[in-house]
Amino acid sequence: MVAVGVEEPDALTVPNAAVETLQTYCMDCHSGGDAEGGIRVDFLATSANLGNHVEQIEKIILALREQQMPPADAEQPSATDRVQTLEWIESQLQNFDCGAISGPGRVTMRRLNRSEFNNTVRDLTGLPLTLADDFPSDDVGNGFDNIGDVLTIPPILLEKYLSAAHAIATAITDDPAARKKAFPLTPQQPDDLEEVVAVARKNVSDFARRAWRRPLAASEVDRLMELMKGAWDADATEVEIMQTAITAILASPNFVYRVEEDEAAQYIDGVRSLNDHELASRLSYFLWSSMPDQRLFELAQQSKLHTAEQLEAEVERMLEDPKSMALVENFAGQWLQLRDLQRLSPDPTLYASFDEKLRRSMRRETELLFASIMQENRSLLDLLNADYTYVDERLAEHYGMEGITGDEFQRVELTGNRRGVLMHASVLLLTSNPTRTSPVKRGKWVLDNLLAEAPPPPPPNVPELAGAGEALGTLRQQMEQHRADPNCAVCHVKMDAVGFGLENFDGIGKWRETDGRERIDPSGSLPGGKTFSGPVELVEILAEEKKSEFVRCATTKMLTYALGRGLNVSDRCTINTIVASLSNQDYRFVPLVKLIVTSQPFTMQESGR
Repeated sequence: MVAVGVEEPDALTVPNAAVETLQTYCMDCHSGGDAEGGIRVDFLATSANLGNHVEQIEKIILALREQQMPPADAEQPSATDRVQTLEWIESQLQNFDCGAISGPGRVTMRRLNRSEFNNTVRDLTGLPLTLADDFPSDDVGNGFDNIGDVLTIPPILLEKYLSAAHAIATAITDDPAARKKAFPLTPQQPDDLEEVVAVARKNVSDFARRAWRRPLAASEVDRLMELMKGAWDADATEVEIMQTAITAILASPNFVYRVEEDEAAQYIDGVRSLNDHELASRLSYFLWSSMPDQRLFELAQQSKLHTAEQLEAEVERMLEDPKSMALVENFAGQWLQLRDLQRLSPDPTLYASFDEKLRRSMRRETELLFASIMQENRSLLDLLNADYTYVDERLAEHYGMEGITGDEFQRVELTGNRRGVLMHASVLLLTSNPTRTSPVKRGKWVLDNLLAEAPPPPPPNVPELAGAGEALGTLRQQMEQHRADPNCAVCHVKMDAVGFGLENFDGIGKWRETDGRERIDPSGSLPGGKTFSGPVELVEILAEEKKSEFVRCATTKMLTYALGRGLNVSDRCTINTIVASLSNQDYRFVPLVKLIVTSQPFTMQESGR
């Protein structure tokens, strides 16, 4: 064991000392198959492959950093031993993250989800069709509905795609502007069959190029022309021939799927760089949930979209476009679980003021805060501690704000007891039960969605609070009795502290001083000794002490959404690099997006062979 007074031990002795610390204070309880909480540390004393234990290592680091382990009633290592052990484990993980296993990963070819389908049809045709609203719901994986591995095609969806293609073709030919957008060229001499065919070929080729988001091979255009010729031979009208071509293009897997080339010859050591058209699609579906626009197509055609400078310039342009609101609705809406608001039903007797208008206003407030961070290139930390928000008259009344009238949302400065998204009524409603608040749900939501420190599932046979029977007193006192079970205490200490810090907000996010006859106590302490007296101090602690964990969580969520795949061990180095770079840029939003679109996982692809 390293003596307490040694400040600069020989570097070669630190690993031995770290292992000795683990053996002395940890391994009795955290070794073998029956390790407490399922957390093992014994593998750190061996030459085990760290790739098999990454999640375990992260939990060990968190427990040591926040002094959650060893338990408070157990013998403790010295401060020096704890720090040296923590630094050694972190160095082992860092060396592993950016070692030989790191690589760009592989994105499964995936179909357009419902939102992407509607948006793509809108931008391709200029028509406000929402045919995908009638499609089956998209499956969700890794928290998002754009993950290739879960976007299957059930038989009914095949029928829906064909029906939608017919409907779109009809809508295009019935609308003069849409028809001109789809097939803009007309023959100068309609009686010249050769010119008519040449113009038709150019129209079909250009429409398919935009719909399939890449140039077509001559053989692909030939097949489309053969379909049109077949319709012509069958005495179809000009409109019917046009509809035949459009239907074939839109029912093709090249439209329904985001297809990326996969020729073995393109890969060098199992990795290839994406071409410019593939990058254009990745950009547009990441930021707009839609197809590339004309500028992206032109840059891709000119091979001017593959350098970091070119990608970063397009990020700035695309985030300024109104279509970037798709990132708010589809990324933030799923990350922060705003989509779930629609299915919640607070008890109408206890919360008589709640109605559909208030529900819509709650969601819109959070969307507008996220949009302001995106459009103004503000710090990601504003999501936690923003001293401003957006309210309409209905929400302002709910919050007790005066001077706000009308249905238009207004930006207001916050000077009272609200800061950031944790005190938005949307999140407070999401994390409540129908009849009361839930400190556990609120604490778990923060750990899961903002810090990526998801607690393990509860042990078996532990009753819900409401069914505990003997629990009496205030909600805080009941939770303290619940925590008396040592199996519950490990997770609840942190969850409950965060949840009770928000207890001044009722089940629909309205401020209150009491819960029934009992005065609310929103104070608490977090692991590591940080104390707070109320919600504002709580978020200040989270924004300062946990900013690295929050930004890492946000980066992980956004990279997952941008790629359309779950992340794996090989992506850890990319995330580490992004978070380190953001720390030097005030954790601002636009740099995060730029770092993602210029990263290896976004610009490259691993072979699936």
